[in-house]
Amino acid sequence: MIEFTGQDIHCFRGERTVFAGLDFALLAGGALVLRGPNGSGKSSLLRLMAGLARPQSGVIQWDGASIAEDPEAHFGRLHYVGHADPVKAVLTVAENLAFWTSLRTMNGSGAAGAALDGLGIGHLASVPGRFLSAGQKRRVNLARLLTAPATLWLLDEPATALDAVAAASLDDAMARHRSEGGMVVLASHAEAVLEGARKLDLGDFQEPPAQENPL
Repeated sequence: MIEFTGQDIHCFRGERTVFAGLDFALLAGGALVLRGPNGSGKSSLLRLMAGLARPQSGVIQWDGASIAEDPEAHFGRLHYVGHADPVKAVLTVAENLAFWTSLRTMNGSGAAGAALDGLGIGHLASVPGRFLSAGQKRRVNLARLLTAPATLWLLDEPATALDAVAAASLDDAMARHRSEGGMVVLASHAEAVLEGARKLDLGDFQEPPAQENPL
């Protein structure tokens, strides 16, 4: 069974230690919810998991091999959805999604239409990105998850700007993905509907503040 793991991860950013001594393990069909206050390193950990940054120490592995050994293969097995929604203003919703899909598969046109319908924005397919609301842009970005296969979903506050119906659609999509053996790592302040998900509180891996020397 596929296993995605991290051992003794130490993250240093902005001239400070964000977290240290962090371990995680995720199996096929599993989900991991990242918790912690702002600045605790949830987004940083997702970027490390995606291979977009390297830990100061420790190792992140896919099936026992470091993801750093073959970053291209790792990128091919994951979808990463960050805070920003990279929707091109001059392209229509369908064109934006077609571009992203073409990076993964040559046969995604049907899946793209179904993804837009599933997220409630099929009627916006011909609308240029500059006319979309924040919630609509977020749904266009999330549609990428449904148009091309990727085992590992790394999602940073994916429900931001979504209404209740769209958030429920996202929950359903994550459940289906896991039922097919996919993995989900989700950073969220809200209570996500992820049955059986493990929780990882990054506040547990903060280094205590340095003690000042007494005079």
